[in-house]
Amino acid sequence: METKDMMMTSMLTMDKGENEGEGDKGREEVGGEEEGTQQENGRLMLADGLAERGPKNLTSGSGQQVSNGFTTSTPQSPREGPGNAACSGGTASGPGGGGSGSSAPLGGLRTLVVQQTSLERPRETWSKKMDFLLSVIGYAVDLGNVWRFPYICYQNGGGAFLLPYLLMAVFGGVPLFYMELALGQFHRSGCISIWKHICPIFKGIGFAICIIALYIAFYYNTIMAWALYYLLSSFRATLPWTTCTNSWNTGNCNRYMSTDHNVSWSNSSTSPAEEFYTRQVLQVHLSPGLHQLGSVSWQLALCLLLIFTIVYFSVWKGVKTSGKVVWVTATFPYLVLLVLLIRGATLPGAWRGVVFYLKPDWEKLLSTTVWIDAAAQIFFSLGPGFGVLLAFASYNPFHNNCYKDALVTSSVNCLTSFLSGFVIFTVLGYMAEMRQQDVDAVAKDAGPSLLFIIYAEAIANMPAATFFSIIFFLMIIMLGLDSTFAGLEGVITAMLDEFPHVLVKRREWFVFGLVCVCYLGALSTLTYGGAFVVKLFEEYATGPAVITVVLLEVIAVSWFYGTNRFCNDIQLMLGFYPGCFWRVCWVAICPCFLLFIIISFLAFPPEVRLFDYQYPPWTTVLGYCIGVSSFICVPAYMVYHLLNAKGTFKQRLLKSITPEPSSEQHRNFIVTNAV
Repeated sequence: METKDMMMTSMLTMDKGENEGEGDKGREEVGGEEEGTQQENGRLMLADGLAERGPKNLTSGSGQQVSNGFTTSTPQSPREGPGNAACSGGTASGPGGGGSGSSAPLGGLRTLVVQQTSLERPRETWSKKMDFLLSVIGYAVDLGNVWRFPYICYQNGGGAFLLPYLLMAVFGGVPLFYMELALGQFHRSGCISIWKHICPIFKGIGFAICIIALYIAFYYNTIMAWALYYLLSSFRATLPWTTCTNSWNTGNCNRYMSTDHNVSWSNSSTSPAEEFYTRQVLQVHLSPGLHQLGSVSWQLALCLLLIFTIVYFSVWKGVKTSGKVVWVTATFPYLVLLVLLIRGATLPGAWRGVVFYLKPDWEKLLSTTVWIDAAAQIFFSLGPGFGVLLAFASYNPFHNNCYKDALVTSSVNCLTSFLSGFVIFTVLGYMAEMRQQDVDAVAKDAGPSLLFIIYAEAIANMPAATFFSIIFFLMIIMLGLDSTFAGLEGVITAMLDEFPHVLVKRREWFVFGLVCVCYLGALSTLTYGGAFVVKLFEEYATGPAVITVVLLEVIAVSWFYGTNRFCNDIQLMLGFYPGCFWRVCWVAICPCFLLFIIISFLAFPPEVRLFDYQYPPWTTVLGYCIGVSSFICVPAYMVYHLLNAKGTFKQRLLKSITPEPSSEQHRNFIVTNAV
């Protein structure tokens, strides 16, 4: 362990009239292995001194050992700070106070409170609690809440789907969410360096998470570039996806609404919104498939460049800047959703969409697919395992109530998904009414097509179409932006914590390099066949890999690090011990929950299809290779760690699963006796 230079600042409590020189003798540097007496809240505790090589354990007769290098005999409440340590003489609880023994005579033992301060730069913290909450909400509430949840809900039994969804949230999603917030806040480390304090041999999980985050950045921001293209195209009196007279339109283009009595709709007909999306924005008609992507669309390249420019200047200074930006990017979507909900509810036929959305089909609950979709949806909606929650929580104060934060933010996320369903389906009901079709015929598209074709066409046929189009696509961009902020912050925090001496003072340059890598990696998604690449990444590169990584993370924390030790850590932070429900979830239910998703994915691999393009078999192999390329970091690091360790194989194995004490004291006060 690295040697730290320590600066010791001391306070000496002396009775009035006590010899000043006597106090000077009591003021001392703690560099060796001294012992003293710590008294906190009227209770005596023994405290070891701090060795130069790092913090030692604080011990007491009835103390509980906790993993970050010190013990406590009583639960620590969030209100108790370092300043609560009582300064008293002898065994008395304070000058003039009633202690367990007789009051110390004048000039006897005095308690010396020594504060340890590292000469290294202190860890950055959130400016306000709301900065943290909005950042977590902005990360969890993303584009998937708007397009994925409503589609999966009506596809899997409407209102009946809410039952498996809530069960999976309570027993799987929220416990994982709470676990990651608590781990990040206690150890104050990113997703790579945190593993030396939990189970060193699993450090490869951190590197795998960073690679997965890069893959997400390669395709996720492209969807925002599409939305930006729509936004810029909306600043005109007539929206370009409302007519069939544009240069990109074909002879099959039909503007089919109930008011257009002269238009006949056939199976080969396409709407102007569909042709604008496929032939003008994506230009997929110029690419035969993944084997020939074509050239890069310069319009989308410029849109993506603007997106990444915004991202860079939002995260380059750390959570101090991104915490301010999310006040806009995390709150504006809710304002727009409310406006669109009110507008949608007043449209003719809106009730048809709501009934279709919520009408329960209880027989669907007998299908395994419904439970698989519920588990996958809640997992990817809350987003544990991407390193973001660890990073965000690591900037919290040590005694922040992350338990309440986990419940609040996860509840907001689930309610937002439910609300988005009303926003989408009131408009789909309106479309069905205008086309004189059933709602399921209108809602056949899923994913981005639901937003960029169906919803865009519905907006275009509303009064004040330009206004609603601008705010809708601005909302899509902001929903994506704060998720991108979070994803990149997870990588940045991980790398800065792992290589602090190299990167901390060069954060701006490192972030610039990271954003450039993400932009270059996204170029393949900006080609004419870029939509095929986005779909491939979405299906294979992130899903199975991140679920497997989180499964290993839960096993490492619950089984290797130990649930009891983890619960002791939480008790030290929050002042209470997690209940039986949480412990059972972490040990048994969450691993089973994740294993269920992994097995179902392997047993029923997704049939990947986009528009009229059926993905050939070799793309499945390519997809699995991309997914394995991140996960391979876990076994590779295990082998590397065991080979580099010293001693016999048994000694190496034992050392590799033994957590190291934390190098950062969260309570930097040592109390010793001085004469």
